[in-house]
Amino acid sequence: MIDDEEEFSGLIKFHLEGVGTFEIETVFDGKSGLAAAKRIKPDLILLDILMPGMDGFEVLKKLKSDSETVKIPVIMFSAVSDVKAQVRAAQLFDEEYITKPVDIKILKEKIEKALSRRYGKHEHTA
Repeated sequence: MIDDEEEFSGLIKFHLEGVGTFEIETVFDGKSGLAAAKRIKPDLILLDILMPGMDGFEVLKKLKSDSETVKIPVIMFSAVSDVKAQVRAAQLFDEEYITKPVDIKILKEKIEKALSRRYGKHEHTA
């Protein structure tokens, strides 16, 4: 998970790991997120759009242009409920776009759907 809001990231981590299905690593800026994606090679990335420095769109663009990270599914989320932002994210090949505040049940369903599309029906960590 790449999101500059540490409290939000902690809450999402707590809820998703609490269901026993996911293992969440969190980083709080785009540059660290790119490095973590290469190091960890996660099954999926949860990516915030609005971050200082490198925003989520730039992170997504870099992830999808790097052979080491191009196939990792990315779910974007943001406080911005803007159709232009959603279209831009889709053009950069995100899997899903979720508006904050995030409903944990919907997020879990979207994660499972993205993992299923990418990896089949097997259980994976995000």
